[in-house]
Amino acid sequence: MLRRTRLGKGFIAAAVLALAAAAAPLTAAHAGEPAYHFGFKKSRNGEPASIAEEPFRPLIEKHHALFIGDAAGKALYLTFDNGYENGFTPAILDVLRDKNVPAVFFVTGQFASEQPELMRRMVSEGHLIGNHSWSHPDLTTVSDARLKEELERVERKVAAETNQKTTVFLRPPRGIFNDRTLAVSGKLGYVNVFWSVAYADWDTKRQRGADYAFREVAGQLHPGAIILLHAVSKDNAEALGRIIDHARSLGYEFRRLDTLLLPEAARPAS
Repeated sequence: MLRRTRLGKGFIAAAVLALAAAAAPLTAAHAGEPAYHFGFKKSRNGEPASIAEEPFRPLIEKHHALFIGDAAGKALYLTFDNGYENGFTPAILDVLRDKNVPAVFFVTGQFASEQPELMRRMVSEGHLIGNHSWSHPDLTTVSDARLKEELERVERKVAAETNQKTTVFLRPPRGIFNDRTLAVSGKLGYVNVFWSVAYADWDTKRQRGADYAFREVAGQLHPGAIILLHAVSKDNAEALGRIIDHARSLGYEFRRLDTLLLPEAARPAS
């Protein structure tokens, strides 16, 4: 099973591959089916983020995808997208270790191939590795067989390099999905994971400072939030400790995402 991949210092080559995949003609298996780019109404004043007005909401519910966790308590779920290594993942892992906070790292084929030591550290320190696909294509434009291959290549690589032998969570590249991709990945055993806290942090040439990152994330916190951060961001790496401390000062606690797969009665109490 697999999850998504990210672009790296080979950004141009990876981008060309992704654009080529997106431009490929649709096959009969998925021609005409609408594709969606995940979006949400941001939290205000601590109220949960919402997809109530989004046309894809029925698909999220139908396939039991996640974009928000347990909103009944004050739990937060931290996730990172690791398309490639930009030098900040070790510092992020240091903060998570020192603060005793779990996370899920969604890796691409590029990251998995180039950073086996970092993946081993993630797993050894109690984090989960998720699937971001091997080559970061728009999954709605590829065949069922190609989608399966994209996921399984990542999963095999993670299993070969770490003690994590199964991969449960998938984050579709660029948040693009449709009914077919959710169904096919679901049959492979994946839970698709979106987000309810995010900001434009992925462009390494448009970083705006740790204070900006802190304000963007802190201003969106809400019960059950699944937080998306890109590990290529210098701002995120520098703001992470403050974000964690601030969230805890408001009474939030950080949980690993797989606690949401437990029966409700078995989940940690808030």
